[in-house]
Amino acid sequence: MPEGDADIIRLNGAEKHFGAVRALGGVDFHVRRGECVGLVGHNGAGKSTLMHMVAGTLTPDSGKIGVHGGVEDNYSVSRAQKRGIRCVFQELSLCPNLSVAENTRINHASLSGLGWRRKAAALITAKLDEIFPDHGISAWDIVGDLSIGRRQMVEVARAFTVTQDRLDLVILDEPTSSLDAHTAGQLLAFVRRFIAGGKSCILISHVLGEVLRNADRIVVMRDGKVVVADAASAFDRDRLVTAMGGAEARQKIAAEIAAARPAAGPLRVRARAAAQKDGADLVARAGEIIGLAGLAGHGQTDLLLAIFAAASRARTGIEVTAPVALVAGDRQSDGIFPQWSIAENIGIRSLARLRNGLLISPRREAELAEFWQKKIGIRTPDMNNNIFSLSGGNQQKALFARALGSDAQIVLMDDPMRGVDIGTKLEVYDLVREEAGRGRTFLWYTTETEELDNCDHVYVFKNGRIVANLGRDELTEEKIIQSSFGDAA
Repeated sequence: MPEGDADIIRLNGAEKHFGAVRALGGVDFHVRRGECVGLVGHNGAGKSTLMHMVAGTLTPDSGKIGVHGGVEDNYSVSRAQKRGIRCVFQELSLCPNLSVAENTRINHASLSGLGWRRKAAALITAKLDEIFPDHGISAWDIVGDLSIGRRQMVEVARAFTVTQDRLDLVILDEPTSSLDAHTAGQLLAFVRRFIAGGKSCILISHVLGEVLRNADRIVVMRDGKVVVADAASAFDRDRLVTAMGGAEARQKIAAEIAAARPAAGPLRVRARAAAQKDGADLVARAGEIIGLAGLAGHGQTDLLLAIFAAASRARTGIEVTAPVALVAGDRQSDGIFPQWSIAENIGIRSLARLRNGLLISPRREAELAEFWQKKIGIRTPDMNNNIFSLSGGNQQKALFARALGSDAQIVLMDDPMRGVDIGTKLEVYDLVREEAGRGRTFLWYTTETEELDNCDHVYVFKNGRIVANLGRDELTEEKIIQSSFGDAA
């Protein structure tokens, strides 16, 4: 078959086992030239394993991989790159101790000799300018000093840079998970331009609207197999959720949510944003779910961290009246203890309760972990397994179990549902509402506007200030966007 007419990538009968666990069970998958394929499914459905095979980082136990019409016998990362296939994985792969320019050089061996840093800087800056105008990132910034959103922007831009090797297909695994609505829109608009130029993308996203709006074809995976593949126009949100086999999309009317929750109780948090000279403070009472919205990096996380710190030592402008727990969004850097078991990761916030004399009681630790495994549905055969044995969504469930299993009456949520499948999200939403009904207070920063529907009211941030306080009856996406970009305080 002539290369110009062939699929860019084709897998036939791909299987993969990790011990007794079957990750892929005979998957057929292909991507044509000039199309965006949306790949969806719950955490653990096999999407990442499949994409690791496409990227060359995993070898199938059986089955064949074809690239540009030819069968690959010794497929690898370097071979994939030479054949024009790149991947942006959900867990960022940048080296935090290197600059943006130096990280770019890792993907391009041809950037060598005198002045290679300058060439690398020009290459990545041009691509950042193209994809994310007004990005505010310098090529000389150390990656570890950047916010997670900006690190994701660099990771994405680097994948689209071109020197000597060709570029035909880019795999985007949750590319907008750390981006606000504005920068996510910039990226997805660029993806459509990339496709229009005859190139291809695989878009993996748990934001189903992104897939429906931007994919040409959608492939749904469940339990290591492809269960549905069809043109994107043949799907709507309900059909996608049904095909994924997850929980039903339970859309709760605002009045029903409010009726099920008791009246707000005593003051739990009063806080003023760092850049706020005057205007309304953030106020949260017992039993309330308070949303924090606005473009990423405008002070939401900073205020949550300030509230967390104020729980243990007094801070000017912040009043906290109950114990606090934090559910981090960047679980790899700020959430999990990678050398510990699942049970140990859950119990770390409850050490005082788990003590037996001077030591931690293994029995109490196991009982706490098993209770929350059943309560929140952590999918594992053994809670003593390492935390990395869990899928990303189940790791995030463990972080929720840590917070909700503690004595904390205030739970701070720093965009914790990024990259989590719709079924897990719905389970967590129900749990948050249930715990709020019992008097717990939640402060919930999210970059996904639809999550704000769970909140009693929402504070919108801009440039480190609260610029709007929207009650449930006035909460719309249009008002959030208007406040995010407007100048009214």
